[in-house]
Amino acid sequence: MPQHNHAPNRICPNCSGFAAVTIATGVRLRDGSRATVPVNCPTCEGTGAVARPLATTAKAA
Repeated sequence: MPQHNHAPNRICPNCSGFAAVTIATGVRLRDGSRATVPVNCPTCEGTGAVARPLATTAKAA
């Protein structure tokens, strides 16, 4: 039976695949929880992957 070789993932070099995060602002709301701000990676626009040319030419951190 033939083995299939899948293309490797093209992980974003800017965010290392963690494209969407939520940052706590330090401000507490009335119910005692913290106010948060959702942020997406500007390079991959929140997907965690980039096109092949960007993945091969960008420097990995």
